[in-house]
Amino acid sequence: MARLADYFVLVAFGPHPRGSGEGQGQILQRFPEKDWEDNPFPQGVELFCQPSGWQLCPERNPPTFFVAVLTDINSERHYCACLTFWEPAEPTQEAVCTEDTAMREAEADEGGPVRLSPAAPNPSGQLFAPKTLVLVSRLDHAEVFRNSLGLIYTIHVEGLNVGLENVVGNLLTCIIPLAGGSQRTISLGAGDRQVIQTPLTDSLPISRCSVALLFRQLGIANVLSLFCAALTEHKVLFLSRSYQRLSDACRGLLALLFPLRYSFTYVPILPAQLLEVLSTPTPFIIGVNAAFQAETQELLDVIVADLDGGTVTVPECVHIPALPEPLQSQTHSVLSMVLDPELELADLAFPPPTASTSSLKMQDKELRAVFLRLFAQLLQGYRWCLHMVRIHPEPVIRFHKAAFLGQRGLVEDDFLMKVLEGMAFAGFVSERGVPYRPTDLFDELVAHEVARMRADENHPQRVLRHVRELAEQLYKNENPYPAVAMHKVQRPGEASHLRRAPRPFPRLDEGVVQWIVDQATAKMQGVPPAVKAERRTTVPSGPPMTAILERSSGLHGNSARRLEVVRNCISYVFEGKMLEAKKLLPAVLRALKGRAARRCLTQELHLHVQQNRAVLDHQQFDFVVRMMNCCLQDCTSLDEHGIAASLLPLVTAFCRKLSPGVTQFAYSCVQEHVVWSTPQFWEAMFYGDVQTHIRALYLEPVEDRDPAQVGEVPEQDERSALDVASEQRRLWPTLSREKQQELVQKEESTVFSQAIHYANRMSYLLLPLDTSKSRLLRERAGLGDPESASNSLLTSSMAGSVAESYDTESGFEDAETCDVAGAVVRFINRFVDKVCTESGVTSDHLKGLHVMVPDIVQMHIETLEAVHRESKRLPPIQKQPKLLRPRLLPGEECVLDGLRVYLLPDGREEGAGGSGGGPALLPAEGAVFLTTYRVIFTGMPTDPLVGEQVVVRSFPVAALIKEKRINVQTPVDQLLQDGLQLRSCTFQLLKMAFDEEVGSDSAELFRKQLHKLRYPPDVRGTFAFTVGSAHTPGRPPRATKDKGPSLRTLSRNLVKNAKKTIGRQYVTRKKYHPPSWEHRGQPPPEDQEDAISVSEELEPSTLTPSSALKPSGRVTMSSLVERACCRDYQRLGLGTLSSSLSRAKPEPFRVSPVNRMHAICRSYPGLLIVPQSVQDNALQRVSRCYRQNRFPVVCWRSGRSKAVLLRSGGLHGKGVVGLFKAQNAPSPGQSQADSSSLEQEKYLQAVVSSMPRYADASGRNTLSGFSSAHMGGHVPSPRARVTTLSNPMAASASRRTTSRGKWGSVRASGRSGLGGDVGSRLAGRDMLGPPQANGAPPDPGFLRPQRAALYIIGDKAQLKGVRPDPLQQWELVPIEVFESRQVKTSFKKLLKACVPGCPAAEPSPTSFLRSLEDSEWLTQIHKLLQVAVLVVELLDSGSSVLVSLEDGWDITTQVVSLVQLLSDPFYRTLEGFRLLVEKEWLSFGHRFSHRGAHTLAGQSSGFTPVFLQFLDCVHQVHLQFPMEFEFSPFYLKFLGYHHVSRRFRTFLLDSDYERIELGLLYEEKGERRGQQACRSVWEYVDRLSKRTPVFYNYMYAPEDAEVLRPYSNVSNLKVWDFYTEETLAEGPPYDWELAQGPPEPPEEERLDGGAPQSRRRVVWPCYDSCPRAQPDAISRLLEELQRLETELGRPPERWKDTWDQVKAAQRLEGRPDGRGTPRSLLLSSVPHHRRSLGVYLQEGPVGSTLSLSLDSDQSSGSTASGSRQAARRSTSTLYSQFQTAESENRSHEGTLYKKGAFMKPWKARWFVLDKTKHQLRYYDHRVDTECKGVIDLAEVEAVAPGTPTMGAPKTVDEKAFFDVKTTRRVYNFCAQDVLSAQQWVDQIQGCLSDA
Repeated sequence: MARLADYFVLVAFGPHPRGSGEGQGQILQRFPEKDWEDNPFPQGVELFCQPSGWQLCPERNPPTFFVAVLTDINSERHYCACLTFWEPAEPTQEAVCTEDTAMREAEADEGGPVRLSPAAPNPSGQLFAPKTLVLVSRLDHAEVFRNSLGLIYTIHVEGLNVGLENVVGNLLTCIIPLAGGSQRTISLGAGDRQVIQTPLTDSLPISRCSVALLFRQLGIANVLSLFCAALTEHKVLFLSRSYQRLSDACRGLLALLFPLRYSFTYVPILPAQLLEVLSTPTPFIIGVNAAFQAETQELLDVIVADLDGGTVTVPECVHIPALPEPLQSQTHSVLSMVLDPELELADLAFPPPTASTSSLKMQDKELRAVFLRLFAQLLQGYRWCLHMVRIHPEPVIRFHKAAFLGQRGLVEDDFLMKVLEGMAFAGFVSERGVPYRPTDLFDELVAHEVARMRADENHPQRVLRHVRELAEQLYKNENPYPAVAMHKVQRPGEASHLRRAPRPFPRLDEGVVQWIVDQATAKMQGVPPAVKAERRTTVPSGPPMTAILERSSGLHGNSARRLEVVRNCISYVFEGKMLEAKKLLPAVLRALKGRAARRCLTQELHLHVQQNRAVLDHQQFDFVVRMMNCCLQDCTSLDEHGIAASLLPLVTAFCRKLSPGVTQFAYSCVQEHVVWSTPQFWEAMFYGDVQTHIRALYLEPVEDRDPAQVGEVPEQDERSALDVASEQRRLWPTLSREKQQELVQKEESTVFSQAIHYANRMSYLLLPLDTSKSRLLRERAGLGDPESASNSLLTSSMAGSVAESYDTESGFEDAETCDVAGAVVRFINRFVDKVCTESGVTSDHLKGLHVMVPDIVQMHIETLEAVHRESKRLPPIQKQPKLLRPRLLPGEECVLDGLRVYLLPDGREEGAGGSGGGPALLPAEGAVFLTTYRVIFTGMPTDPLVGEQVVVRSFPVAALIKEKRINVQTPVDQLLQDGLQLRSCTFQLLKMAFDEEVGSDSAELFRKQLHKLRYPPDVRGTFAFTVGSAHTPGRPPRATKDKGPSLRTLSRNLVKNAKKTIGRQYVTRKKYHPPSWEHRGQPPPEDQEDAISVSEELEPSTLTPSSALKPSGRVTMSSLVERACCRDYQRLGLGTLSSSLSRAKPEPFRVSPVNRMHAICRSYPGLLIVPQSVQDNALQRVSRCYRQNRFPVVCWRSGRSKAVLLRSGGLHGKGVVGLFKAQNAPSPGQSQADSSSLEQEKYLQAVVSSMPRYADASGRNTLSGFSSAHMGGHVPSPRARVTTLSNPMAASASRRTTSRGKWGSVRASGRSGLGGDVGSRLAGRDMLGPPQANGAPPDPGFLRPQRAALYIIGDKAQLKGVRPDPLQQWELVPIEVFESRQVKTSFKKLLKACVPGCPAAEPSPTSFLRSLEDSEWLTQIHKLLQVAVLVVELLDSGSSVLVSLEDGWDITTQVVSLVQLLSDPFYRTLEGFRLLVEKEWLSFGHRFSHRGAHTLAGQSSGFTPVFLQFLDCVHQVHLQFPMEFEFSPFYLKFLGYHHVSRRFRTFLLDSDYERIELGLLYEEKGERRGQQACRSVWEYVDRLSKRTPVFYNYMYAPEDAEVLRPYSNVSNLKVWDFYTEETLAEGPPYDWELAQGPPEPPEEERLDGGAPQSRRRVVWPCYDSCPRAQPDAISRLLEELQRLETELGRPPERWKDTWDQVKAAQRLEGRPDGRGTPRSLLLSSVPHHRRSLGVYLQEGPVGSTLSLSLDSDQSSGSTASGSRQAARRSTSTLYSQFQTAESENRSHEGTLYKKGAFMKPWKARWFVLDKTKHQLRYYDHRVDTECKGVIDLAEVEAVAPGTPTMGAPKTVDEKAFFDVKTTRRVYNFCAQDVLSAQQWVDQIQGCLSDA
């Protein structure tokens, strides 16, 4: 029973205390005046009864009524029913108001806010003040309150003859029951009657019509989103102009949340003065008058529901999780059926007569029934996840959230996760978890109706029927007596509020009211309390839970088979059948991805544990541990499927004996899982175990029971913990005090003992085996994660302490052992604190535990030390492949020994057994080694079916360009491990996962060492320098023969002199006048001081410069002369060093030593080719116009057209000082910029003058031979010529004076009259400049100026500084080129395309091609080739070309090298290519160190593969002209690999200057070093070439003087296989020493007809090196020959040595061991430096001298092809030393057809029978000097008539065929007729008989 009303209050308008305009509420009277003991008077009533503020009104408003809700400090809700009416204001109130109005008007004048403007005041100016009657109650009977307050107001207004005091007194003393469905009639003593019905159960909320109204106002979707927002603890704000509607909406929303209770701020009507409450950080449901909508606009995280507008606004930053499907859609459809029943019938052809729709009250209950069903479906089976932690003295219950989510299949569901973590659900558990209590509708529904709801899901009508049944029960709960008697309450008459009231509301007599209250209280005290006994029962648990959606049903269709595999494997393990188990293990590990298989594993393992212990042998132990790890791998930190929980007892059961007294348990091997460091997991496990023990406590043994109960034993033992607890709670009141005390103590001890047990368990799983490593702290976020430290159902008070204790212990690598122990102790202590406090453990016990925990941890650490020590002595667990040591180069040392890793597939299909077929070599298990030179992985495939293949992948440390940490799963154990991805610019990728035994500190050490080796601080730290540490570069070499200074001193002097010279300025400036036409041919007089004179007395061959030079200078010069540049200049006949000879016959160019100290240009070589007419002191001035001082110098001259190729850096904008020119006033004298420009012009003029044929009128036009393929498919027209100059003004000026057109661009089309800019055409863009006039007639008189003598190819932007030549002798060709950073970007994309790094989602050939195209690599190759071909054309036509791009060391180098390669066959030989690279790339200062990021300084700039791009261009040309190159494609790959490997010193440093500084350039002079490691790549190539023909191209058959013009379109280019191929058998094949011995050759029909030898083996393209597995025929024959010679004990013949030296092998069809050797093989007996042009060979007894021809005729006339013939002529003399001339031994000769070897056609050959040598040789034709094959007559067994075979000549008589049978094979011959056949047979037989 309870009071209907606690307080009656009268509140009126009063002035504001601070004198502000608004008034405030004043309580005039309240009854009773004293507070009730059980219910104090709530504060703030005066605020809530006028929520919009107390204001006077200009007219009398009708009375209003609403119910506000106040919540007191004890969370009790007080319902304040407020009836407000207006009375004329008293003078004091009016004074307040006038003051208020004046203030407001003043505010309005200033533009301030206006709240009240009295609207049309009545004539008297009368104002009305509000007055409110308030009823405060704890019961929510709004209608009764409305009637009661209305009655009081009616008595006052109508003046009824009833005492107000009596009515108020009766109201305050009215007592009604709380619940139980009773009906009570009350009367307040004014002739009124009201019937109050109490609900059947007070646990169900009362909603009246509020829910139905809420749906009508907002709609289904909006209400659903508000429902989800309230459940997931968001802030909800209702807006409406009606206070009553705000109350109803809030009440309706709360009713929908049943059975959860809303436990946050709940204010249905918020007063205006308290609006700041909306900024609170906690969730709320609040209603606010719509007048204050503007104040709510700024709230960022509040969901606003506008009841009047029917909208719900969700801010962007708020995410409301939706209900899980299918519940969301089902709920939505049922709600629409309830709200709009006509919807189902809308489409019917014959709709039934409209059924009567439910009343609003009934519809309200139906809507609530839908949500009640929803909660029953969501929370179905929740009681199975309750943990009964304590039963007495009070139940302590915990909810196992993870198990609930896991079994419902909703782990990923955001909504349910948030609901379970919310406070409402915590309240639900503590309230409804109790096992013995009264039950209500929800308990019945969730326990018994779930099956029905599942069955009805797809039957809307059945769902609707169920909803209506539930609605009936809800309706009956609110209205137990439907036929209720009518209320009888007086109401005021119509418009009574407008009548003038006789008087204000009277002041009531407090005494009378108090007396009535006291009387009633006295009467009540005598009456015993009418307590209705609650009917308490055991709450039904219902059926076990099921998943909301059976998601995993189709996932493992064959799961029964999988479980069978798991069971079999485990039984094999325990039966000791290890081989069988090993076969099944991969299948088991795959099966363990499924939940059922993991459960099965834990069940099976439990069967093999006896008495909590199972001792295994090492192999069994390892199998069990691997399976456990695989199981735990997929467990989340929550362990929602209970896998970790069921494994926890097992990891302390399975063990193995390491040594006597030392046992290792499985827990030490399964610690690396996040679940062990999750506090929630341990709490759930602890509570589960406590529940089991508490239940066992009350399931007494049989003998302790009464005999009567014995029959029930089996059933009793099946009871759940909740059933036991329910029984105990029922019996509790009947027990004696002592018995109660005893039970409480027993339970407390049980919890305490479990806490000790768990402290032990946690120390097992948290302390790592090697406690010296603090791996635990780093790898387990949970240990230091405040969020995860508290269970969401409980307070998170622990979080603070976690954060405090952990922020300092965040896990540094050098943490000591004590830190690990300390961290574990703190973690366990926090856990113990939390669970013991919640479970009611006494404080003494808790203190004891805190003392115990450190001891437990310390004891365990000591045990682990012994285990760790012993386990290290064991072989590592189940590592099948033992560590395979890699082979190392001489001088290569291991920096870090093998770290166990798994090499994972990197996106290339070949190694992973993808669509290309082949074995799955990756993933492989092995180890990674770090040496001073390489990163090497060696291992074996994890796939047991692949076999014992060794997988090797390595790359030079120097090639590393990207290193990335990754997290990957190990292929075998499926553990998530740290990994590392290393990418190299040699197109290797190591994607590795570290094995679990590799600590993260080892991995980190590996990274640091790798970084240190990759970026040494200085170039001396690179492998090329450190490799022969015995030969330190610091040691001074032995003095040279002329007792000159040591090299170290020399290099120091060189640098010093260079530095001095750089500071010197030349001040001579002369005005430049271009010479007249007549004088152009002859050079101007020389400036004698700058000429180099070579003294006449010295031998010309020594090339020593004049003795006038200082000794150091002399040494420098002699060294410089021996450099590659100089050797090439001599070969080309460029320049001279002897002044006496040059006077005799003037040379156009000379070798200038001006840069010998590298003073003018650091990046140029010491000797440069410059025009004879330019003096050295002018060069310094010229150099300043060019970037990096790289002024134009000659690098090559065409032997045929005598045109020269020059190179330089790009021009400075306007000379060095051009920057200042604009701001300074023009001076009358000549400015510096002009003079610089003049110097430059003068220099160019000198270059033009040096060309012998620059003024020659004959010669073909530049582009006449330029084929369409080179320039985008257009044929250029010889007649139409266009110039495109960078400076249009200058161009037009020159054009006015001359009518001749000038060629400066490539024609766009022969037909159109428009020309395009060369640069833009090359760059693939359209024409930029306007078309120029091109009407030059083609007669010979005009041809001379048509072709410029010099074309300057430069970047568009840079050529602005060059003034066009007024006499049109040079011309500018502006082109657009890419920059080095574009090369870098493009290369990165190319790397990604060729080696993706991770397997593609959908592998397809197009994806590779698409990414290749995106990289634009081939486009850049295309542009380079295009420019090179253009330059080749210009040079071929007789015009010289200056390439002046960027800084002159990247693209310039690429272009000039390509041009020389295409134009000069010499550079296509091995020696020539070496010379080309040494000259153009090394001497001319390509920045290898900078572009390759060789040192720490270059780390930021990254790798830019300029040289690699050049090699790719060469490779493209090689593909198109395979017979023109002496070297093989492997040679290019070899250079591509080693120019970044830093194995050799050749490609280190950025220029000759730097090499001299380090003492590298001349150190090999003096004695030759012995068998030390090669420091030069060329030396290595030479050595290797002597042993194997790997660099030689057998197809080499050059055409003399061939200029190559390759196709350059992208469609003609191929991706270089250097980028895509790899050999996993032995790693990259470019370190030849590391390659394995030659494999057994496969079966093949040998050319000499021997029997096939069957040595078959499988060759996998991704694994084996195909060239090694299947060598070409010639290499194969050479090997065979070597083998035979060794077997026979014969010393190799001399020509064999020669052959090996240079690999000049041609295709031999005969046996290679014949004595007849073609002369061409001996070409290479000349040492390599002697094959250059103009070199005479004098074979002396010891050494040959080198004599240089300085005759310009000879040097100009001998081209590269000439050099080959000259060399052949000179070697023919050598040939006679080894054998006599063939012509003397021709006994019989003639043409025969010969059948080729197996499957080859018949061919006509010229045969020679040589009786002297006893052999039959054959040639291609009669005049051929090179023998193509030899048949040794000693091996001929018989000569017999033959028969024609397929493909034989048709017209020949059958008798003309004969066969020669040798010991090796049968040769088939056919003569031209029968007679000649007979002659041949006779001659051969004659030879045989003579022998």
